[in-house]
Amino acid sequence: MSTLAPLPERAGAYRWYYADVGCGDVSAVVIFLVGSLFSPRYAARPRALPLEHCAVNFALYAGGRRRQWVLTEYPTATQSGGVLSIGRSSLRVCADGTVEIDLRERLAPFGAETAAEMVLRPVAPGLGAVPLLPDGSHLWEPRAPRCEAELHLPLLGHVLQGHGYHDANAGDSPLGSTLPSWSWTRVHAPDRTAIDFRLPAGERLTVCTDARGTSLRRDLAPGPDGVSTSWGLRVPRTLSAGGLDLPAPDLVESSPFYARLVARAGGLDAIGEVADFRRFRSPLVRWMAHFRTRLERAA
Repeated sequence: MSTLAPLPERAGAYRWYYADVGCGDVSAVVIFLVGSLFSPRYAARPRALPLEHCAVNFALYAGGRRRQWVLTEYPTATQSGGVLSIGRSSLRVCADGTVEIDLRERLAPFGAETAAEMVLRPVAPGLGAVPLLPDGSHLWEPRAPRCEAELHLPLLGHVLQGHGYHDANAGDSPLGSTLPSWSWTRVHAPDRTAIDFRLPAGERLTVCTDARGTSLRRDLAPGPDGVSTSWGLRVPRTLSAGGLDLPAPDLVESSPFYARLVARAGGLDAIGEVADFRRFRSPLVRWMAHFRTRLERAA
């Protein structure tokens, strides 16, 4: 996909763009959020506009452990000519679908500078918006499920090459109100990529992409065998998508409502997420979220 959608305007709405890069034992994730899912301030203000609560999230993992974490909230964002800018960071979508991310942020919670550059070049077609509910109020868009990718970490002196993935999510109402939860897994193999997106009531969306193209299948399937985190959130024992399986993933993020896992072995690279948005509606969980976020008064 070579365009960005208009910024959301409705109170309670959201849109975000997600990208990850896997390079050997290093994984990096960036999310640009308008109407930030992770903002306790946005969640507490039913009439707030999404542009009043924008955020940039960045996470760097190496060897199955988190090395850097950024979650900075801003009071505005701008979008023009295929470029979304939040604070000092930007996401650009070029005419050929290449995604260029320039991240300039401060780590949470203490504010040390970090920087990263990501370039994702799609090698297979993406898909348009996929409704997650029958009324279309929440959408998932696998824009570039398989990419050749570069990850530049200038402050660490690293330039890495690997595979990338890019998608987007959008909704007309806060997550947790009508869509209570989801989980998804992305697995890169040397010759293909598969994504498993699971919704409540057993619905599964499977996206597979290879040299022949990209396909989407909807079906009903039992959830994967799981184990509870220390917060009581169930996460899968194996990261699986499209017949590609990686057991014993590393739990790199764990909170009362959200978890992220990574795994790699035998030429496979996987990342998975579990989110229970109902839990985030708890005042206690929202209060805890303040300690993972930096607030910038001006962009």
